[in-house]
Order: sequence, then C-alpha cells, then structure tokens
Amino acid sequence: MFSLLGGVFLGWSLGANDAANCFGSAVSSRMVRFWTAAGLCAACVVLGALIEGQAGIETLKDLTQIDLEQAVVITVAAAVTVTIMTWFGLPVSTSQAAVGAILGIGFFNQEINVAGLGKVVACWFGTPVGAVLICMLLYKLLAVVYNRLTVSIFRADSLLRIGLVVAGSYASYALGANNVANATAVFVGAGMLTVYQAALIGGLSIAFGVLTYSRGVMETVGTKLVRLDPFSALVVVLAEGLTVHFYTLIGVPVSTSQAVVGAVLGIGVLKGAATIKRKTLYGILVGWFLTPPVACFIAMCIYYAIHLQYVPK
Repeated sequence: MFSLLGGVFLGWSLGANDAANCFGSAVSSRMVRFWTAAGLCAACVVLGALIEGQAGIETLKDLTQIDLEQAVVITVAAAVTVTIMTWFGLPVSTSQAAVGAILGIGFFNQEINVAGLGKVVACWFGTPVGAVLICMLLYKLLAVVYNRLTVSIFRADSLLRIGLVVAGSYASYALGANNVANATAVFVGAGMLTVYQAALIGGLSIAFGVLTYSRGVMETVGTKLVRLDPFSALVVVLAEGLTVHFYTLIGVPVSTSQAVVGAVLGIGVLKGAATIKRKTLYGILVGWFLTPPVACFIAMCIYYAIHLQYVPK
C-alpha cells in the first residue's frame, strides 16, 4: 500500500491546483463561499471519477509498459512538478505533468506508444482553443436569455448564484471523470489496481486536495487574469465543464486549467483585449510549456538516482 502514496500525493496536488477551475470564479466574485464550493467540488469529483473515469485510465496506462517501481516514480515526479507550480500560484496541467513523467520512464524503457501520445498532445492544443470558442458562443446565447428575464435585481442575483453552484458542480464532475487517470492510471498499468480501485483512490485523493489546499490558485484564475462579473463567471465554468467532458467521452485526459483559462480569454476577447492581464497570461503559458519537460526530467533523475550502485575500489 505504501507504493500508492505517490498516486495519492499526485491526486492531492491535482485537487489543490484544479479546484479553482470549477469554483474559483464563483468564490472570487463572492457569489459562493469557499467551504461550500470545496465541499461540492470534492463530492462531485469522486462521483465523476467513479462513473466516467475508466476511459482516461485506459488511455494513460497504455502509453508505455511499466512496473510498480516505475509507477511510483512517475506519480512522485508528476506530483512534485504540480506542487511546485501550485506554490507559484500557476494553474498548470496535471495531465501534462503525468504524461511528461511517463515519457521520462518511457525513454529508459525505450518504449513509447507514439500514436497514443500524439492523440493526447493534439487534445492539449485543442483544449484551450475549443474552450475559447465554446465560451464565446455560450456568452452570446445566455446573454440573450438573461437579458430577457423580467425579474428583480435580488432575484437575478439568486439565479446567478444557483447557476454558479450547478455549473461548478458539473465542472467538478468533469474534473474527476477526466483527470482521475493522471493520479492512478499507472498503477493499473503496473497491475497493482483494477480500474475501479484506481478511480476510487484517485477520486478520494483529488477530493482531499480540494479540501485542504486549493485557495491559492483560485485567486489566479478568478481575479488576476480577467476581472469576472458573476454572469461571466457562470459562462466560464460552463464552457470549461463542457470542454473537459467532451474529452472525457473520447478518453483523453486534458488540462482543466487550459480549458478554464481558454474560457476566461474568450470573455476577455468579447470584452476587449485590454481587460486581459498579459503578464499573468504569459506566466501561465510559461507554466504550461515548462510542465512536461520538467516532469520528464524529474522522473528521469529519480529513476536514475534509485538505480545508482556503489562500486567499492
């Protein structure tokens, strides 16, 4: 069981980093309290992992052949990478960290599923672009409906609050369904866990991260990139949830961070590029591009270090 600690650590890091993508906008706009958001997010993450987490697990476990020792190295390397990025307040991709670490071990094994890797990488690029387009379309459609409502300002506020709770819960479900593979798929590949066990352990680990260490990144997504009003926050979370759920259905773990930042940029484009804080955007992009090679390098260093042998003279 100690071998699973790497996966639990990675799941915790994932929850701490990615909970902001589900409820960060709602919390930062003062529409939903943090602990209400964290509790709903944790519960829905576990449900998503158990109900729809299988496809992503199958995809990641087939990227390279690994044993249990290598599975531990992969999860620890990915978790360290995500934790470092979280400490800097950057909403990075746990999927990129996990795949980068898998590639590090794949280089040692000289065996990488190139076709599967290509599919995953293509979806990484498609995620933010798709989220931008979905967000812009949703904003236009929902704005028409919202503007036609003949309700008082207090009633409108209540409707937005309910919408943010529903959208955040849906996005949390999609997070669990799509990203649970990042935490525990390698243990299925190593023959230690069944798919159901991996989904359960991974989902609970992510939920623990949400409840214990998710506040920091919420501020980055919710306030530092683009100032979001409650209606825009609702659209962003819906767009993120729809984008991630789409990739869940085709069995590719993607970055919820990339999806939500893409959606936030969609709002920025609609409201004018001047509303986008470019310095923060550049920092996020740097984090995205650094994550896979950093995770790959850390995994290779750990694996190399544990196989060093002392040869006496």
